[in-house]
Amino acid sequence: MKYIIPLFALVVMACNTTSQNADSNLTSTVEPITDPLPSWNEGANKEAIIQYVKTVTDKNSKDYIAPSDRTATFDNDGTLWSEQPLYFQLFFAIDRITELAPEHPEWESEEPFASVLNGDLNGALAGGEESIVQLVMATHSGMTSAQFNTIVSTWVDTATHPVSGKKYTNMVYQPMLELLEYLRANDFKTFIVSGGGIDFMRPWTESVYGIPSEQVVGSGLELSYQMTENGSVINRLPKIDFIDDKAGKPVGIQRHIGKKPIFAGGNSDGDLQMLQWTDSNEHLSFQLYIHHTDSVRETAYDRESPIGKLDKGWDEAVEKGWTIADMAEDWNTVWPE
Repeated sequence: MKYIIPLFALVVMACNTTSQNADSNLTSTVEPITDPLPSWNEGANKEAIIQYVKTVTDKNSKDYIAPSDRTATFDNDGTLWSEQPLYFQLFFAIDRITELAPEHPEWESEEPFASVLNGDLNGALAGGEESIVQLVMATHSGMTSAQFNTIVSTWVDTATHPVSGKKYTNMVYQPMLELLEYLRANDFKTFIVSGGGIDFMRPWTESVYGIPSEQVVGSGLELSYQMTENGSVINRLPKIDFIDDKAGKPVGIQRHIGKKPIFAGGNSDGDLQMLQWTDSNEHLSFQLYIHHTDSVRETAYDRESPIGKLDKGWDEAVEKGWTIADMAEDWNTVWPE
């Protein structure tokens, strides 16, 4: 008799296990509810993004948009990664000037190079756009595209921001990484459309943002093809070919993508025309501005900033009801951990 109770208990346990497995099988197809944007605080802006994606991907919705038309474009500087106190590509140019200085003794007395070598960035940039062009031409041309790609990749892997001490690719915005991934999970094709150099961004955007090089639109230098004894090469010439900023952004989108976006994100007046172009889409569209309001975790700036000025864009966004994400209020995290 002493074996009856244990034997009975085993039978009951087996039945319970079978019942639990059956229940588990019945519910295993139910996906757990997860937050697609965990670094975004709950609120109207987060809800607007999620509701928009749900609406345009619902086949029963009157605003359903086929995957082939789900194009999303994003500015880079100030939208996907930081841009203060200078655009990161300009820091790259400054580092390159220091590296190349031994080959150019004339720079010791020529501006803006002399100021860069003396650590006087304000003096180096006193000449405005002309000085910036000189720095870019001296550091971005006179080599093949393959050589430039290697130089940029090495810099991105090793250089650190002079203020934060972080690697530049660690100063990307975690909430925007989540947004890019959320859109792609819903069959959006994500593009970068930036005033920055197209060949400066292409070597690293896929590893950092999940955006391959062919989905990057940016400013660029003139290029030339050459057959050499070692094979064919593309040479980078010291002349600007295209500026992908302001009114240039819709042109760049048409030239490289060939489709009007349904979702666009930016942070400055330089992105205004891209958002306007998106707003004119016959499909339901979404316009997002990132407003830099967080002076503690990042930098607060808008209308008066020489970098990433948000003035006319702010006024039009308010007038048209576009979404303005407040960095301090809408993001519970800024940088990836």
